[in-house]
Amino acid sequence: MSASHYPSSSRRRFLAALSLPGMLLPTARAAAPRPVLLGIDGEFGLDNSTSAQAVELGMRAAIAEINAAGGVLHGRPLQVVTKDHRSIPARGIRNIQEFAAMPDLVAVFGGRFSPVVIEELPTLRATHTLFMAPWSSADIIVDNEMRPNYVYRLSLRDSLAMPKLLQTAQRRGLDRIGLLLTNTSWGRSNAQAAARAAEKLPALKLVGTSWYNWRDTSLVDNYQHLRAAGAQAIVLVANDDEAAILVREVAALPKAQRLPILSHWGVTGGEFAAQAGPALQQVDLSVIQTFSFFRADPARVKRFLASAAQVSKVRRIEDIKGPVGAAHAYDLTHILALAIDRAGSTDRKAVRDALERLGTVHGLVKTYAPPFTPARHEALGPDDLLLARYRADGVLVPAGD
Repeated sequence: MSASHYPSSSRRRFLAALSLPGMLLPTARAAAPRPVLLGIDGEFGLDNSTSAQAVELGMRAAIAEINAAGGVLHGRPLQVVTKDHRSIPARGIRNIQEFAAMPDLVAVFGGRFSPVVIEELPTLRATHTLFMAPWSSADIIVDNEMRPNYVYRLSLRDSLAMPKLLQTAQRRGLDRIGLLLTNTSWGRSNAQAAARAAEKLPALKLVGTSWYNWRDTSLVDNYQHLRAAGAQAIVLVANDDEAAILVREVAALPKAQRLPILSHWGVTGGEFAAQAGPALQQVDLSVIQTFSFFRADPARVKRFLASAAQVSKVRRIEDIKGPVGAAHAYDLTHILALAIDRAGSTDRKAVRDALERLGTVHGLVKTYAPPFTPARHEALGPDDLLLARYRADGVLVPAGD
């Protein structure tokens, strides 16, 4: 009933009540604070891929904690906006353009595929879009010659991965290495990194490099070419689909022809273990990682799992697909939230500058002291690397555990 339909005495009391402190019409309630937007530009729609979903899980778990504590900028909640590039660079470029046009969007988190991010770099540069890299590893993503540089990475980089893989092989007495690489900008980044690393390991020899193409249906000829060249081990740069093909093919060879495989971490961004099947236990395969929930601080893991349970079906470590992506994105979201508050606004340049002025941050992956500086946009270093293996149940665990 509106005020005009009350009897005159009742109407006077109604209007008088509206003037009392704290009395507001329902339509006059204070508007909720505008959310601060964080974008994800990832490979959500790619068959068998779980990497973009891992990044989203980590971000949403962190955001649940941040928003429960009051959000950022005195009460504004963080909110995720997702866009799917399906591993196609043209889609990624369009996504970055659309994200850049959103007034309340502070930063975009990328997905697994370095070739997509590399193609997006000119658009990131032109739009001054703040880009957070929780998975992609090609060196050029950060070493991009932007001045100022709007890209920050909490992830592995190829010039860290290759020395670690080659040193691991050498410690195992495997001095003659064959490189089996994807014919993409990510593969070429690793070829360059491996060559630089090998120069510092005089007892180690790279006996050859074999290139395969995305969506190749067989890699065994590439593998046998390297074995014939004298390789004692294979350093593999592949994503989950092609790596699963190789593992099944190697498992089908006579045991004497099955060389150890030391793999970059692209294999962990999809349903690799399920695709490889029982063959995975027939092959000596180890994978580089920057983090393992099985070795992390138990209290921090418990907190992550409690937050992840609020936004997903994750309840145990074993439920997490793409664990490095989830952990990296989780820490990177917390770091970014601190920078937003330090900047005092959603202005991307101010937030970019604040990212370089943070002090020590205690994260899930490590304690960052600090995460970034004006001269260093990489949060992780050589001391953060480890090798892992797949258990029979398909769970990735630190090697030796």
